[in-house]
Order: sequence, then C-alpha cells, then structure tokens
Amino acid sequence: MQLHDLKSPPGSRKRRKIVGRGSGSGHGKTCGRGEKGQNSRSTGRTLVDGLEGGQMPLIRRLPKVGFRSKRPVLNQVVDLGRLNRFKEGTVIDADFLKTHGLIKSLNKPFKIMGDGEIKRALVFHTERMSVSAREKVLKAGGKILKAVEPKEIDTDK
Repeated sequence: MQLHDLKSPPGSRKRRKIVGRGSGSGHGKTCGRGEKGQNSRSTGRTLVDGLEGGQMPLIRRLPKVGFRSKRPVLNQVVDLGRLNRFKEGTVIDADFLKTHGLIKSLNKPFKIMGDGEIKRALVFHTERMSVSAREKVLKAGGKILKAVEPKEIDTDK
C-alpha cells in the first residue's frame, strides 16, 4: 500500500449543503425550508429550548431529586506520599504547602489524603485529614495539632 492508495472511509467526508443557488443545485428556490411559515422566514425562528408546543416540557414532567450546591466546598487535595521530601519535624500548614506549590490558594480549604506512605515524623497544623492519613502520620511518629484559625471580630456589640 502506498500513500496515494489511501482513501477516507465512505461517509466520513460529507459535502457542505450549499443553498440558494438556483433550481439546478438541488437546493434552489426555497432552499430546503419548505413553502411558507415561521420556519421559512429569515426573521423569527428563535424557538426557546425546552418548549414542546403545548406538551408539558420534559424538565417539568420529571420529579425533582436531590440538591446540588451552587457554591460547593471543594477541597484542595494533598497526598501524604508527596510530603516525604521534607525533613523530619517540619511543620506542615497552609502557608508551608502554598510556598512549596502543593496547594494553589490559601482561600480554599485543603485536605491531607492517605495516598502513599509517610516515612518521616512531621508536625501537621490541620484537622482536615482522612482517617487513613491520620493513622499513617501517627504510626510514623508525627503529630497532628489543631490549625490556628484567625479570630473573627464580633461587630454586633
């Protein structure tokens, strides 16, 4: 087989429909739009998706199920195995993870997950950890301390 023998499979290269070029083109006169009516006009024909011409729309026929928050809490995930590169006794907190490129934002919550093995005793300043990550950290001799949250000022008083 040579390059000049290659052909695309039948039906894969469909020709574009050229309309409005006279009756000899096969798409002449009404250009495939039929005779009269809303669908034949150049203006109009902006039908709204979901309208079914008097029939109850599908979205209203189906029951309402569940709830999806418009502002879901999406944790930034940090795998435990990626923390092996740091020295023993290193304090792991949000600022540390941000400076080392393990999380992208300080404004979003992060969670330590138990993927991989931890070989060094590290100190964690967070409570957002999976159960498996917590067990692995304690087994390696590490500590888990509660994160220091900035206190909010009470403006009601």
